[in-house]
Amino acid sequence: MEPLIIEILEDLTTELGLKKDSDIAVLTSKVKNAYREVKRTRNYQSYHSQEFIDKDMENFYSNIRELALYDYNQVGVEGQVSHNSNGTSRTWKDRKECLSGVTAFCGTP
Repeated sequence: MEPLIIEILEDLTTELGLKKDSDIAVLTSKVKNAYREVKRTRNYQSYHSQEFIDKDMENFYSNIRELALYDYNQVGVEGQVSHNSNGTSRTWKDRKECLSGVTAFCGTP
């Protein structure tokens, strides 16, 4: 696993106070997916070395973390647009906001 994935997973596991292996496994899946989504969005080109990609991905720690947390919090309510219960109303921000500032590489060097 990528060091950045491990770091984000450890940070979120601590922050969320997760102890159960099943909860940590779900969070691991969400962190991996968020990492891959940011990496795909960056659209690295063939001339980008793995070292460059790893270093560049570090710049998106917050985006990956936020996206993973967003997706983790959606477990069990996927696709829900709003929720009202006993006078409490819950609305989610747009998931795309988690990718704010993540732009793709285009063209050649």
